[in-house]
Amino acid sequence: MFRYQILIEYAGTSFRGWQIQKKGKTIQGLIQDKISRLLKEKIILFGSGRTDTGVHAIEQSAHFDSKNKIIQTDKFLKSINHFLNKEEVTVLKIRKRNNNFHARFSAKMRIYNYIIINRLSGLVLDKDKGWHVIKKLDLSAMKKGAKKLIGTKDFSTFRASSCRAKSPIKTMKSVIIKSSKNKIEIEFKSQSFLQQQVRSMVGCLKYLGEKKWSLKKFENVMKSKKRVLCAPPAPSEGLYLARVIY
Repeated sequence: MFRYQILIEYAGTSFRGWQIQKKGKTIQGLIQDKISRLLKEKIILFGSGRTDTGVHAIEQSAHFDSKNKIIQTDKFLKSINHFLNKEEVTVLKIRKRNNNFHARFSAKMRIYNYIIINRLSGLVLDKDKGWHVIKKLDLSAMKKGAKKLIGTKDFSTFRASSCRAKSPIKTMKSVIIKSSKNKIEIEFKSQSFLQQQVRSMVGCLKYLGEKKWSLKKFENVMKSKKRVLCAPPAPSEGLYLARVIY
């Protein structure tokens, strides 16, 4: 068997997330089916992690095993993308990997970006690609809150009730907030994340930016480990899986 890693870009708007489900179109299901047809064998695709309904990817990582060696990788990319180009999904790269490589378990770091479009006017070009927030946000307050998220902590407050992770304790390596014109980009870097963790943290940072919460309130909510105290999670359309580092 030959193992291959692929890097994938997709707009998650019309999908029910990454993971195959009984009903609804998923990214994993779509790509798995297309590769199986292309290689004329049953392929099982393993992703670096699940992205929820509506979440996008700049560079999702996945792997699969094939009985046949893929000699011409350029030809493979052209062929697979021919089947995917109407779906707002594209395979960016394919590379041969040894059998010890696993898209999920070999990952050393995952980077997620969250985009907020902070303006009065509605979204046209960025429709379904960012969170439209009308009220002017205080970036300074949000950056102070972002610093409080860094380190090894119990992130229970930001954890979805359906999360299957064994432990709520995660190590946040960095949280960086950048702004250009009306676009605010928040970058989160950690080895792994809880379900809805990033969107929940963004929801709380927005409350800080809107002055609904003080920094003390933000800290108290985080330390409470109580999901019910969390601000409403940010919508999925602003979230991007940016990169997986091995």
